[in-house]
Amino acid sequence: MNKLGAIIGLLAAMFGPVPPTQNILTPIQNNKFGLYVYAVNDYADAAAQLVNTNGGDWGYVLVPYAVYDNDFNKWDGFFRQLKQNHLIPIIQLWDKREDKNTAHAAAFLNSLPWPTTTHYVSVYNEPNDALFWNGKVDPVNYAHVLDETINTFKAQSPQFFMLNGAFNASSRTNKQYLDEEEFLLQMERAKPGIFKKLDGWASHPYPQPNFSGPVLGTGRDSIRAYEWELGLLKQHFGVESLPVFITETGWAHAEGQTYDRSYYPAATTALFIKEAFEKVWLPDQRVVAVTPFTIKYNAPEDHFNWLDDSLKPYPQYNAIKEMPKVAGTPLLSPWYVFFPNIEAKLRQTLGN
Repeated sequence: MNKLGAIIGLLAAMFGPVPPTQNILTPIQNNKFGLYVYAVNDYADAAAQLVNTNGGDWGYVLVPYAVYDNDFNKWDGFFRQLKQNHLIPIIQLWDKREDKNTAHAAAFLNSLPWPTTTHYVSVYNEPNDALFWNGKVDPVNYAHVLDETINTFKAQSPQFFMLNGAFNASSRTNKQYLDEEEFLLQMERAKPGIFKKLDGWASHPYPQPNFSGPVLGTGRDSIRAYEWELGLLKQHFGVESLPVFITETGWAHAEGQTYDRSYYPAATTALFIKEAFEKVWLPDQRVVAVTPFTIKYNAPEDHFNWLDDSLKPYPQYNAIKEMPKVAGTPLLSPWYVFFPNIEAKLRQTLGN
């Protein structure tokens, strides 16, 4: 971390902590619309044009962050872009390699100019899938990692709002996956009370089978999978009332580098995602944010893209852009309110 990052972290601490739950409990309005993006300024612009239109303001973006990344200039610039675009970041930790990365990530992320007082962090991604956990499903290890990460981030700043790494709800146990319910039970046995330490619940409710299920389906294989997960938390661990952050979801469309006829055409999936917002996620007061996967990714995942290779929007982008929205009223970072240009002034003063 450079001098600017250290000073920014110090100034943030001087303003004092704001209880994390205030950002959810006190806003008069919350704009649930969001999108899964990456730390690219053009993507922040495209996300803002999607979620903050037609009455909307202060929508969300899910942004993966590799825990060993120390490129302060990149992330500082990207966070300032988020502030400019009125976007609330949900940071998803990514690619854990060494224990020391946790403390580094907490300090590094705390040094960034968050636009809101609440700093949302999801602790890795689908750990019940061996592909995303060093080639081996290990609920005991993940329970310890989650516990350590929550403790480390909270010690760095109580403004961190800690979410689990969203699970693959639809997969049953096989060589690659462990059924989510069994995974959670083993986590609890390894770290009793681990789920009571969470501030919110991250979920990946995809429409199955084949990412092509019905809009109004129910259960663990549907876009309501978070309801099934909340039921498990209540039944097994006595955990209730966690706010839900849908950090991935969406229908795969046939269009991509190759046309895949096993999926619906993009014009059809656009109707599905619009109906999902209208009939499922917007009316559900438990859901805080919905960030569908993904703005743009390489093949074969390009069937989930919201922008094509030439950055032209797929139909679902325009369908959601045109939906009526509300202007969110999150609690803003004090320096966003009082010192909107503080980073630029400090950079000039320090010669960075």
